[in-house]
This record gives sequence, structure tokens and C-alpha cells, in this order.
Amino acid sequence: MEFKLDHVSLTVADLEAVIDFYGRVFGARVLYRMGPFDAAEIPPMEDGSDWTIAHVNVGAARLAIAMIELTPGYKVELFQYDKPADARRDPPRNCDVGASHFCLQVNDIDAAVARLEDEGCRVLAGPITMTEAPCPDSHSWYVLDPFGHQLELVQYL
Repeated sequence: MEFKLDHVSLTVADLEAVIDFYGRVFGARVLYRMGPFDAAEIPPMEDGSDWTIAHVNVGAARLAIAMIELTPGYKVELFQYDKPADARRDPPRNCDVGASHFCLQVNDIDAAVARLEDEGCRVLAGPITMTEAPCPDSHSWYVLDPFGHQLELVQYL
């Protein structure tokens, strides 16, 4: 048996705004869209349970999904949940269990950071320079996209 990464996912507050930003800034393209799906409109499972709890582990959900190709061969599945009403709308902090980020390799980290800052990203202190093992020699820089999702940029030296 072989496992191969197919995509990562990101839950967002505004699917259309995120698709627009990632398309404009990174050239991401939409591969497909689905939904919105609303648990209230979907017949229950054979055992009577809520379809969305059975499939996405969120009961009474209303959600829409889009798959984008962020960069060639790298897919990100975007989820927008409109229900339940008590869902957190802010991205988790790095220290929160389940938090994540994705890293984009660049050939000019200073130019990439400047471009993202011009596009409304919040640039954190950087770069972080690694020149001793075990990591490869590199510069890394963290930024928050306009929606608060953390991204990492890396330039290998």
C-alpha cells in the first residue's frame, strides 16, 4: 500500500474573497466547486444520523467547498461553513491544536515578502536564517494573508 499527499485543506470565512486573493496573487485556479450543502436539506443517514456529522464531523452544517491548484501540483481544498452559527470565524493561533500553515518556496524572498505586503498581507519579523544542520540552508519568513491564515515563504540558499 502506498500513500501520497493529494491536497491540504483550509477552512475560510469568505470563500469568494479567498479564491480571488489566491488567484490574483499566486495564480491559483479553481479546479471545482461544490455546494452549498445544508444538513437540514439532506436526508439523514440510514441510522438516522445527520449527514454532515457523518461525513465532515460537524453537525447541522451548511458548507461550500472549492478545490484550487495553488501552484502546479499543489492543491488546497477550501471549506466555508455558514452553519453552525457558533463556529469560530478567526483562524487558530500557531499554538492551538490543529493549527497549520503551508509553505511556498520562492527564489527571491525579499521580493516575495514585498509583493505579499503590497497585497495586504501582514509580514511578521524575518527572515529566519538557517545555516547549520539539520535544516538545509535557507531563509524563511512568515506572513498572514489578509484573512489571518499563516503562510511561510522559504528560499533555499
